[in-house]
Amino acid sequence: MGMRVTVTPTFEATLVRWSGPGGWVFAPVPEAHAPDAAGPFGRVPVTATVDGRTWSTSVWRDRKAGWLLAVPARIRAGKDDGDVVTVAVEVDRARM
Repeated sequence: MGMRVTVTPTFEATLVRWSGPGGWVFAPVPEAHAPDAAGPFGRVPVTATVDGRTWSTSVWRDRKAGWLLAVPARIRAGKDDGDVVTVAVEVDRARM
């Protein structure tokens, strides 16, 4: 009997810099990779991986933009608005 390995599907996203104070940078999360429903304040805790860098964070649902993953500068490693990244998000049920 072999060991079972679970692989979280990845997707490509084009980073978007949100205008306004702070200038957050987001990776839009397609519906096919998004949580089934939003939690409190529209947020869902996830383990996210962007270009091979993994961290615990949350995604949230914006009424106009859909599901968004904020990607901090330390994770982006020089990438910014308009750059393409490879992303995986997995709901962190232990933090729900």
